[in-house]
Amino acid sequence: MAVPEAANGKKYQDAMLEMSKGFQWQPGPRLAHADDHAIGQTYLDLYFQHRDPAMIAPIRERMDAVMQLKDDPEKPLWWWCDALFMAPPVLAKLARATGDRKYLDFMDHEWWITSGLLYSPDDHLYYRDKTFFGAHEKNGNKVFWARGNGWVFAGLARVLSEMPADYPSRPKYVAQFKEMAEKIASLQDSDGLWKAGLLDQADYKLPENSGSAFFAYGFAWGINSGILDKKKYEPVAEKAWQGLLSHVYEDGRLGCIQPVGAAPGAFTETSSYVYGVGAFLLAGSELYRLAR
Repeated sequence: MAVPEAANGKKYQDAMLEMSKGFQWQPGPRLAHADDHAIGQTYLDLYFQHRDPAMIAPIRERMDAVMQLKDDPEKPLWWWCDALFMAPPVLAKLARATGDRKYLDFMDHEWWITSGLLYSPDDHLYYRDKTFFGAHEKNGNKVFWARGNGWVFAGLARVLSEMPADYPSRPKYVAQFKEMAEKIASLQDSDGLWKAGLLDQADYKLPENSGSAFFAYGFAWGINSGILDKKKYEPVAEKAWQGLLSHVYEDGRLGCIQPVGAAPGAFTETSSYVYGVGAFLLAGSELYRLAR
């Protein structure tokens, strides 16, 4: 959905429209699982183009149901960090689409519960989930997964894209985004990319391109939005993009993408998965805007 028209974006948006019709605009089957809500971001972006209420009726019904589930207001709904990319942007987009701030308020409440559980204020990075508290890399450092932090960094960008400038807690999101940006930039490798384990890069042979692409997207979006300093972060974004391009192979495949997982893990240069390609397209679309 982010691919600009000048790069044949309409072709991709038309494909997403057909996909959405095929799914009858439904979210995935698991009621409260954020992964099954993520497709609502596409439905909502298509709604903003076509303004057909039928496009968002099922995802709105689902999020209304999720908002009624919570019996303990302090128990995390999103107990793993990846979820902050999946569901919060849906709620933020729903607030804009419907004019009802309850979706944004619910998202805000839940975000900071998850952040309070998983964000390390000392390290400015997110643990993947609470099972990683006390876990260590071979060099003794804490375990912070690149793609997990990429999901959050990109999730912050997508939420801030929808959040009104005068929303009361917006400065907290901006502050967390800036903190993460500074930390992530400091960990960039010489090839412009990041390893699967952020604090023990020597233990991982290959760069990991899903996390790296999400980081590139976040840096470029931050510059384009005026949140990040262009002089400081544009070289970071551009170096990351060049690194990613070096892993687009002759057959068109983007490689060095870690398989589905919940922690830093092993993979090969030819390993390719859709979430890594999606992150790459997001990054490219923001870099395109930056270059205009």
